[in-house]
Amino acid sequence: MSSPLLFTICSLIWGSTFWAITLQLGEVAPAASVAYRFGIAAATLFAWCLMRGDRLRLPWRAQRWVMLQGFLSFGLSYVCTYGSEQYLVSALVAVLFALMVFWTPICARLLFGAPIGARTWSAGAVATAGVALLFSRSIGAAWHDLQFGGSGHFLLGLALALVATISSSAGSVIVGKVREQSSNLLLTMAWSMFWGTALVLAWIALTGQSLTAPAAPRYWFGLFYLSIFGSVIAFMAYFTLINRIGSQKAVYIGVVTPVISVLLSIRLEQYRPGPLEWLGMVLCLASVAWAVRAPAPRPVSRVSSTPVLETP
Repeated sequence: MSSPLLFTICSLIWGSTFWAITLQLGEVAPAASVAYRFGIAAATLFAWCLMRGDRLRLPWRAQRWVMLQGFLSFGLSYVCTYGSEQYLVSALVAVLFALMVFWTPICARLLFGAPIGARTWSAGAVATAGVALLFSRSIGAAWHDLQFGGSGHFLLGLALALVATISSSAGSVIVGKVREQSSNLLLTMAWSMFWGTALVLAWIALTGQSLTAPAAPRYWFGLFYLSIFGSVIAFMAYFTLINRIGSQKAVYIGVVTPVISVLLSIRLEQYRPGPLEWLGMVLCLASVAWAVRAPAPRPVSRVSSTPVLETP
């Protein structure tokens, strides 16, 4: 399969997953939907490994990093993402996920001391201004509503989305440690999704949430699409693309997917951004595109500081 086709597959799938999540909201608790999704994805990947004749066992030195990645990338991040889309239009969450290009090097700096270039800082400042414009009117309206006894759900959704992007970025940094211990991408993805599912199930049990079986056909369509296409096929295509053209070019998918998501939200969710919102999105995505064109800084350890895209 050609590299342009792999790029197109990733962009189209991940650009539509933000909207597909909305098909699972309402009837089932968000955490339960996350557990269903990654439980199916992990089982699919384990079955794939068995068909290839792989041994499923990982040594503990690898498993501990895989467990941490699963908690960050497929547990906390997705519980917060699904929760945020109860209150925010999916396009807004998609634009916030584009900021992973900046969160990831910051996490690499905090966790492993990887350097951050001036270009990343300056592009991040522009992106922050873009996000401020994008959400300014909605935040102002939500704050006014909160002062007069409103629920403030928009602010809660925004906070959850930010936690989701930071958690995904931290999980992306951990990928470097996972790769040091095992080069079997399918197997480490399977175990990572397994641990993410297990931790989400533990959270469901602790909080007294229920694992209900939804009846709506749209829910099952969304679950199948997100589990197989969004969590298995797209990730495999993306990592294959990284091996061919490098992560600095592959990460442009993170610029294309929010554009697709915005167009879908306009079409399917009646999202109608005004001039300020359009300007904010343009500033945010343009700064991301500029940032990923920068040459990758030389890491101080074996852990890469290059962003590894994690999207819903």
